[in-house]
Amino acid sequence: MASTQDQMNASSEQMNLTRSARSPFRKSFDTFMTVLVSVFAALILFALAIIVFDVAQEGIKQLSLNSFTELPPPPGLSEGGFGNAILGTVITLAIAAAFSVPFGILGAIYLSEFGRGTRIAYAVKFTANVLSGVPAILCGLFAYSLVVLTTGTFSAFAGGVALSVLMLPIVMRTTEEGLLLVPRDVRQAAIGVGATNFQTIVYIVLPSALPAIATAVTLSLARAGGEAAPLLFTALNNNFWNSDPSEPIATLPVLIYFFAIIPYEPQREIAWAAALVLLSIILVVSISSRLLTRKKIY
Repeated sequence: MASTQDQMNASSEQMNLTRSARSPFRKSFDTFMTVLVSVFAALILFALAIIVFDVAQEGIKQLSLNSFTELPPPPGLSEGGFGNAILGTVITLAIAAAFSVPFGILGAIYLSEFGRGTRIAYAVKFTANVLSGVPAILCGLFAYSLVVLTTGTFSAFAGGVALSVLMLPIVMRTTEEGLLLVPRDVRQAAIGVGATNFQTIVYIVLPSALPAIATAVTLSLARAGGEAAPLLFTALNNNFWNSDPSEPIATLPVLIYFFAIIPYEPQREIAWAAALVLLSIILVVSISSRLLTRKKIY
């Protein structure tokens, strides 16, 4: 018995010596990795600050009330705005949200509540992951072949379909993560008092995961709001006011693209102002999504 105790003591002393010998190395490695991560984080923030400062410096010169209420001027002339592009962006994003949000939430409910561990759920997750990595221009080509060629015209509706393809995987996966954060005990307690699965999901699970759902929607809107490539194949452009989803419509990303490449300084200044507005919208939406994630799911 004494021999066993001596062996245990010797082993404990050996472990303590090894731990103390490796402790300086671990501390140095931990410090090095902390500094390295901090440097890369600072570089990312520095790059973002440069972009925001550059766009703000150039765009604030042209930004005025007329920018939000007037139409773009003819090439070479100034004293105009991009109010039609703001309206078109809102319309296309609303159409995209009308498609992506319901299907994304329903898909997330299936993955978290009914299909967990099944082959169909695995296939849905795999498809969503692949879809989230598909280039935006391919989504535009898909909507072009599906809507534009079928209807024979470019339209805001086609642009909304293209953007909904970009938004769908973000809505689905983010909502699924929020639903999974709701404890299983809550579901079992609701079923235990006589609630059906439908009542449990509608009245317990979804309200508890509402911050995550709101975060999913805002993140997807921020992702789709700055894309120009899909809209070039679908919504195209319109130099006039238009609120008809079945006709071509102006959007901020496309207006910035066209005005940035034409050789007229007034249009380039309008492009800078439109870029500032678009960047501000995306920043506000992104910050809002981060604030929503701080709210407790349950």
